[in-house]
Amino acid sequence: MTAPVFLADGLESGRVVLAGPEGRHAATVRRVQPGEAVDLVDGRGMRASCTVVSVGRDVVELDVLRRTTEQQAAPRLVLVQAIAKGDRGELAVELATEVGIDAIVPWSAARCVVKWDGERGAKALARWRSTAREATKQSRRSWLPHVHEPHTTAQVVELLGSAEAGLVLHEAATRPLAGLELPGAGDVVLVVGPEGGIRDEELAAFEAVGATAVRLGASVLRTSTAGAAAAAVVSARTARWA
Repeated sequence: MTAPVFLADGLESGRVVLAGPEGRHAATVRRVQPGEAVDLVDGRGMRASCTVVSVGRDVVELDVLRRTTEQQAAPRLVLVQAIAKGDRGELAVELATEVGIDAIVPWSAARCVVKWDGERGAKALARWRSTAREATKQSRRSWLPHVHEPHTTAQVVELLGSAEAGLVLHEAATRPLAGLELPGAGDVVLVVGPEGGIRDEELAAFEAVGATAVRLGASVLRTSTAGAAAAAVVSARTARWA
């Protein structure tokens, strides 16, 4: 069993005090004990292998035994995820983070039922970021994926135009993702539409800047699972999972 992971800063010192929400979670939820092995990560590639020294009500003190710096995998994977209703968006973030996605871009697609406006949008974005944080720890990652502010279609077009490869998941596409030649470096941007699908005008705008419409297989996946499945295909066919 691998050591549990918690997010923390200040990993350069020999002793780290885990306090606040992370300390509370480690002490009262995870119930770590003195002598237990724990990994601390900073979300930017640094991992500190530690031993628990003492446990308080919401504070855990740890000795750092060794540090390693893990390079970000290449190519870099960016998921453009259409905003979904209910908890489907958070599920998409959770699964994609576990698979290893590097960045997540919420997309306000034309057929999105839910709109992130004002306070409601701020709370929804906070939930996506919290989900990414928890999934990072659950999957024992040292890199925390950055969840961007919501993007319009025009902003997604700009993102695709600057990517090494832009791949739009579309049920009517004829090119299988599994047969595509993929770059070994740079950004690979995966676009997942809403439950109602990507509009023809949106797809045309994406293809105009070099993006390619692709399919995963014969099955039509939900918006909450398609991104993780596509990220797994790309990771298996590049050096990310080598």
